[in-house]
Amino acid sequence: MKVLAGARIFDGERLRDDCALVIDGGSIQALTRFGDRPRGGEQMDLGGGILAPGFVDWQINGGGGVLFNAEPTVEGIAAIAAAHRRAGVTGFLPTVVTDAPRVLTQALAAAREAERRVPGALGVHVEGPFIDRRRKGVHPAEFIRPMLESDADALIGARAGAMVVTLAPASVTLERIARLAKSGIVVSLGHSDASAEEAESVFTAGASAVTHLYNAMSQLSSRAPGVVGAALAETRIVCGLIADGEHAHPAAYRAAIAAKGARGVALVSDAMPPAAGGPDVFELQGRRMTRVGHKLVAEDGTLAGAAITMRDAVDYVVNTLEIPLADALTMATLTPARLLRLDDRIGRLAPGLRADLVHLTDDLRVAEVWAGGRSLAEIEAAA
Repeated sequence: MKVLAGARIFDGERLRDDCALVIDGGSIQALTRFGDRPRGGEQMDLGGGILAPGFVDWQINGGGGVLFNAEPTVEGIAAIAAAHRRAGVTGFLPTVVTDAPRVLTQALAAAREAERRVPGALGVHVEGPFIDRRRKGVHPAEFIRPMLESDADALIGARAGAMVVTLAPASVTLERIARLAKSGIVVSLGHSDASAEEAESVFTAGASAVTHLYNAMSQLSSRAPGVVGAALAETRIVCGLIADGEHAHPAAYRAAIAAKGARGVALVSDAMPPAAGGPDVFELQGRRMTRVGHKLVAEDGTLAGAAITMRDAVDYVVNTLEIPLADALTMATLTPARLLRLDDRIGRLAPGLRADLVHLTDDLRVAEVWAGGRSLAEIEAAA
């Protein structure tokens, strides 16, 4: 048993003072007042800062120099997990973007196996190829295609844990969207030039999220609200947000958070290999990508993901956007866990849940991470 105290504790929804967290093995045993804490076991004084659930990132393409598309293996996922874990991420979806069919097949198989073998691997995010060419971003046009019934069969058959599929109605019928959603897949609208009316039809069919709001989608205007307007107006939709100061204007970020609230925004890193300690330049499907600030760009200037971690996103939301810390932490923990339907296991601090934790200093640096009750040093020693 370990008793963690001496820090403010964020339980997934609010900050608590004068509390202690008790963990036993890989699970949380209790969240109690400091004076009522057990006196046995290992007593750990955190010396200030904030103890929170580990970050949950539902869109990580890579990190630490590794790109999931280039290494669609269990080993690739493990390397990405290790890089982002040091930045406080204890649960994530390795994300495979539009590519050749064999890459998607390999990625699905690797993600399924990684759920059993890699701490923090929760499933997979399939971002393409079933998207809209008009809003492809850096996704290669030659691999974008309509979803066939056999594709739906393959996705449904491959799902073991959490699965997000980013798609557009230009490539997927409403009937197939409904089938995916009913199977337990989280359908997210993205890379789409859909009208607001088309977006609303996708939501009605079963989509529950929008991938990286504002980016690679039809924009909001007064008489043509587009995907952005439809997502902001629909209370049941969770919006992914790349909070890096590069993918949107600060006022646009604030508007989204004001419209949706902390329960309607799930922060993502959209991280590429330069994130979490990787080199500034890498290749995506034979094309050179370069870090510019916190973003990645192709040689023609097209955005190609981000070079941040979830810790960076939380820091930006708190210190640049001036959003309350509890709201920022909710968007990095409980909201994505709920989106993935995993909040009965992760994303908050309550008895019986996994002891996935991050200890942040007062200036929001990562001081320590626990995954399943094990510290970073213990996890890395066992790897």
